[in-house]
Amino acid sequence: MTKNKFKRIFVIVADSMGIGEALDAQNYNDLGANTFGHIANLADHFVVPTLNRLGINNLCPNSKYPFNFNFEGVIARMKEVSKGKDTLTGHFELMGLKVDVPFPSFTDTGFPAELIEKIEAFSKRKVIGNISASGTEIIKELGEEQLKTGALIVYTSADSVLQIAANEAVIPLDELYQICAYVRKITIENPAWQVGRIIARPYVGTNASNFVRTTNRHDYAIKPFAKTALNNLAEAGFDVIAIGKINDIFDGYGITKATRTTSNHDGMLKTMALLDQDFTGLCFTNLVDFDALYGHRRNLLGYRDAIEEFDQDLSQFIAKMKEEDLLMIVADHGNDPIHHGTDHTREFVPLICYHPHLKGGKMLADLDTFATVGATICDNFKAKMPPIGNSILKDL
Repeated sequence: MTKNKFKRIFVIVADSMGIGEALDAQNYNDLGANTFGHIANLADHFVVPTLNRLGINNLCPNSKYPFNFNFEGVIARMKEVSKGKDTLTGHFELMGLKVDVPFPSFTDTGFPAELIEKIEAFSKRKVIGNISASGTEIIKELGEEQLKTGALIVYTSADSVLQIAANEAVIPLDELYQICAYVRKITIENPAWQVGRIIARPYVGTNASNFVRTTNRHDYAIKPFAKTALNNLAEAGFDVIAIGKINDIFDGYGITKATRTTSNHDGMLKTMALLDQDFTGLCFTNLVDFDALYGHRRNLLGYRDAIEEFDQDLSQFIAKMKEEDLLMIVADHGNDPIHHGTDHTREFVPLICYHPHLKGGKMLADLDTFATVGATICDNFKAKMPPIGNSILKDL
């Protein structure tokens, strides 16, 4: 292996784990947001020795860990240049695309009557809901009505999403997926309705007290509007392996193999399993529980527990890494569990790089875009560079 040349790169997205308000946070009503910092400062305990070893506390100072002079990673804060703070925007930028026009949201108004009418006509089911709501709360509120009537529960959030919740005993998965695929089609055809994701949200249970969402969620995202680092790698003959919702986020564009997950821990186990497999290229993992289960639900202690679990998994992952492996830990936005509302937060995100033959840690100046990640990956594999982003391969 030549210096700064890696056979395998593992990018792990700690979904929503921001590290402090962005320079333009005021434009997003997010002044004061600090996902990681607030969890560290406000939780009664916060045990993350692996992340501390890699240097995250130098990126996001907090009361639990002092500045670490002996950290082992190459670290930096990354700014977002795209407009917006949603999942698609963050991931697209990580892989080299700048989003100039935010995806539309319908938080305050609900979806237009014409769109709802089309959904009802196609599905032959009445739509109920059509409001901004927590996914767990709306099935408690409307799930029993759905059991009686067979209606579709349609809702949104502060994000650019249209979600359809359906009890699997009433609306089979195949039917729900077919409806969501249709909604994806018509929302792409009408720019005013072009939300970032249509999400199938199946659940089970017999009444409001025992309704629970299943792992059969499926996202129907907008295909990236241009080729990303993923396409460049795949076209150059490298493996691009997606773990978790990465395949959904990119609509399979540039992905050579995909694996679904049921939790953060499951995602880490499946990523770790790839350390024992022979491939050349990228493994791209998203750990969504941070965001979906704890950030949006403003559950600080749950988020804390999830980071601690991740830290333990990360320790095992690092112990299994080979000399030819590079690890990059990033986030796609923030979701501060003590911030107002339930929306994502506009924050800096971490870039933490590690490989077994690193000789001491290094803290880089703030990076101008998340696209540093995709550019570094393409530079390593000598693939075509993405539209934006500068490589830091020379620093690794």
